[in-house]
Amino acid sequence: MADVAVKHDFHLVKPSPWPLIGSIAAVVLAMGLVIYMKGLFGLPKHTWWVFALGFAGVIYTMIGWWSDVVKEANEGDHTPVVSIGLRYGMILFIASEVMFFVAWFWVFFEMALFHHHRTLSSIDEVRAAWAVWPPMGVQVLSPFHLPLVNTLTLLLSGTTVTWAHHALQVGDRRSAKIGLLLTILLGLLFTSIQAYEYRHILMEGLFFSPKSPNSGLYGSAFFMSTGFHGFHVIVGTIFLAVCLGRLMAGGFSPKQHFGFEAAAWYWHFVDVVWLFLFSFVYVILPSLH
Repeated sequence: MADVAVKHDFHLVKPSPWPLIGSIAAVVLAMGLVIYMKGLFGLPKHTWWVFALGFAGVIYTMIGWWSDVVKEANEGDHTPVVSIGLRYGMILFIASEVMFFVAWFWVFFEMALFHHHRTLSSIDEVRAAWAVWPPMGVQVLSPFHLPLVNTLTLLLSGTTVTWAHHALQVGDRRSAKIGLLLTILLGLLFTSIQAYEYRHILMEGLFFSPKSPNSGLYGSAFFMSTGFHGFHVIVGTIFLAVCLGRLMAGGFSPKQHFGFEAAAWYWHFVDVVWLFLFSFVYVILPSLH
């Protein structure tokens, strides 16, 4: 019986070292962060090499683990049943990311509506609370300059990644490569514009006002929400770049390309989150100032 091949649709993965290596790297990364900020185990504050070692271990784990997943796909181990499991996993991951951003939006609206620690019992009181958020003295950005350009950039990237996906589904690999390359370039453009915007904010001191003790709260909420979104754009750009590399190397087919499909799902999620950020953080709340 041991010599008979098992006939089923499920893929039993080979023993992998990556969960153990990844766990060790994550612990070293966390300890390194504590050492850098506070000092620990006799190491002084601002000691950076432990954090760097943990970070390198995490990156090494990601590359090795995901390379094994790609090999499994190329060897035909991702059967239709396994693909369903991968899809459920990606959906649950995006759902967890949604709740992550819900937390940041919750913080922003909590400070916008209830920073006076009083109950708002009418629409007029709600508008009155929003009228002092952002705090007095804080110079907000015009939403119809760089933020609008970034919004159009991400919306355009959503169309190019969809074009690439549909091209791959019909076997047009050339168009898929072009659409994917354009999406990556648009993602890099978005990141560059946001970096320039951050530099302008910090150089001009727009989010700090000595007249208002709440100005620091506004700046923290802004940078945490938009900054984490920017980090997700960078991750999504890397995700798409890996897919482009696989496509250039002959990977993916019209019937089996979940790696690229997952990247497209993630990119659309990033698009939708930015639309909420642009609408509320850049346009609606500042307009009530």
